[in-house]
Amino acid sequence: MRVVLDTNVVISALLFTGRLSRIVELWQEGKIIPLVSKETFHELRRVLEYPKFTLSTGEIRSIIEYEILPFFEVVEVSRGVKGACRDPEDDKFLSCAIAGTAACIVTGDKDLLNLKEYRSVKIISASDLIEMFA
Repeated sequence: MRVVLDTNVVISALLFTGRLSRIVELWQEGKIIPLVSKETFHELRRVLEYPKFTLSTGEIRSIIEYEILPFFEVVEVSRGVKGACRDPEDDKFLSCAIAGTAACIVTGDKDLLNLKEYRSVKIISASDLIEMFA
């Protein structure tokens, strides 16, 4: 299943133990194929650098090289979505999903979740994704 994981979902799955860490197992087992665009990847990298996570440059590089790059498929967005979401910063996830023909966007972001669906892409919570594979 091709999915776009919002930055908040990736960060929670990778950095914190708990239910969302199951999402890491899903991509490692090949049950989901996370999609990332240049824009969504840059946001993920920027968030990993937040001081509150206290990750060293080496730790960030290791996360990207061993947890992200081997499992995530890079998609090229040729025509970005504009103005579809209340928060314009969220349009990059819609753009990535459309360009990569994702089945869904997995997020905790209320602005995205309120859309429920964009074109043929469903917008679901991380719990909903985990339930699909329970």
